[in-house]
Amino acid sequence: MNEKTIEEFLRSNNDAVLSTFRKNGAVQLSIVTVGYYKGGACFTTTSDRAKFYNIKRDPRCSLLISGSGWRPYVVLEGTANIYFTDNTEENILKHVLRDVYRSAAKKEHPDWDEYDQAMKDDNRAAIVIVPDKVYGTL
Repeated sequence: MNEKTIEEFLRSNNDAVLSTFRKNGAVQLSIVTVGYYKGGACFTTTSDRAKFYNIKRDPRCSLLISGSGWRPYVVLEGTANIYFTDNTEENILKHVLRDVYRSAAKKEHPDWDEYDQAMKDDNRAAIVIVPDKVYGTL
């Protein structure tokens, strides 16, 4: 499955289940809304969520992206990259968060200044998963 196929699938399928690893090695599952971003899938999360801590500690993860009725689906296995205030310059982070919104929501936000402030207030991070392995029913 190539990058173009993944991009096309993510244009119309945004429901996903993320698996990360807890500190004790158990799997943590999280439902996320995803979009396509630079060769992989992206979503946002607040910095107080288990998925954020898990990815920060161990960036290995899997993401199952599903069509309606669980078919078709695609799984991305790889390493998550975190864009957050402690590792990304403020202006770059603002634009990454906007790009993630556009991709996952499939639209422009009606008030980008309001959105930017909400992202700061929520202490949000953008998570991007570029896969090492891809499989599914596409």
